[in-house]
Amino acid sequence: MADYFMGGKDNFAADREAAELALQVAPDLPMISREARKFLGRAVRFLAEAGIRQFIDVGCGLPTQGGVHEVLRPVAPDARVVYVDSDPVVVVHARALLEADDPVVVIQADAREPDDLLAHPDLTGLIDLDRPVALLLHSFLVLIPEDDLATHIVDRLREAMAPGSHLLVSHAIADPCPEVTEKLARLYQDTEVVKGTPRHNVRTRAEVERLLDGLDLLPPGMVELPAWRPGAGEPTVDPESVWVVGGIAVKR
Repeated sequence: MADYFMGGKDNFAADREAAELALQVAPDLPMISREARKFLGRAVRFLAEAGIRQFIDVGCGLPTQGGVHEVLRPVAPDARVVYVDSDPVVVVHARALLEADDPVVVIQADAREPDDLLAHPDLTGLIDLDRPVALLLHSFLVLIPEDDLATHIVDRLREAMAPGSHLLVSHAIADPCPEVTEKLARLYQDTEVVKGTPRHNVRTRAEVERLLDGLDLLPPGMVELPAWRPGAGEPTVDPESVWVVGGIAVKR
């Protein structure tokens, strides 16, 4: 869907259909998708400059239009990247898009089972979890409406990271426009009934920050995406118009 919002060609009919429904709720989604991609690029370059050479992108979708490995090529060509997605169609298509000589793999795993993800042989074959790693939860946790499950995922991933590792989180927040984000949650999230009540949870900024408890949140903190370490000539949009926040925390 993000690829479609940005005018790309790597998307499917179901993506386009869902994207058009989402645009009826939030016409600014293409702008937010562009800002999300810019944020990811800045963040990955920051992590590479900090010496990180191992990256795990959880819930990656199709790694196109400035994917993690493409951002890393000019700044850290030796960096290793594992893309993770639970959708077998996405995994097959993503593998076809990657160049064979890149130190990059795409694995099918469900992050709701973090121990299985961390033990996946293709991940352990490329990533040494005893050394610093960057774990990227970019626009992923918003798809997990259960707070206890989201906390469990983050806690387990944090426990598995070596000191010096970094955790990136970006997440839509309800604070600026609760009605819009609630409607979008109904489109994006699984509508499975939990204890008799459908869950369409959208977190606040404070709730997103709490997911990083136990880690040191780096400056400038959990902020609107355009406000996170903007480059020269940025931001080009008002950060307050973007109701998605992002930040990076480090494990000491």
